[in-house]
Amino acid sequence: MSVAAAESAAELVGDIRLQRRIISGVDMKDMKSLVDEAKAAIGSGVVAFVNVGDDNKAGLVVGVTADLTSRINAVDLARAGAGALGGKGGGGRPDMAQAGGPEGAQAQAALDALRLALHNRLGLG
Repeated sequence: MSVAAAESAAELVGDIRLQRRIISGVDMKDMKSLVDEAKAAIGSGVVAFVNVGDDNKAGLVVGVTADLTSRINAVDLARAGAGALGGKGGGGRPDMAQAGGPEGAQAQAALDALRLALHNRLGLG
């Protein structure tokens, strides 16, 4: 994805670019690389991808660019999305975190919960 495509695919939440997508057919070990690539393309912002496997289990990976980790923690956002997937918690670092759950059909709800958590974290109300 080009930088222009990454920026156009991102929405603004306050002053933060958020790119979120549901993907399929990707191993969880490869998800972090995809999120890293999207973070590089977006420049500054938050990237969240949910992968739904053939078994309908979902994995969520959240990346926050280095310039924003003082304001936004990827672990907090991953935990917000995990609940919608039927998962408990999530873990990682302030710049990259992951979570998962058995309810892949709720992938969009997980991304929506993550967006709401970002909205609330920024004090947008």
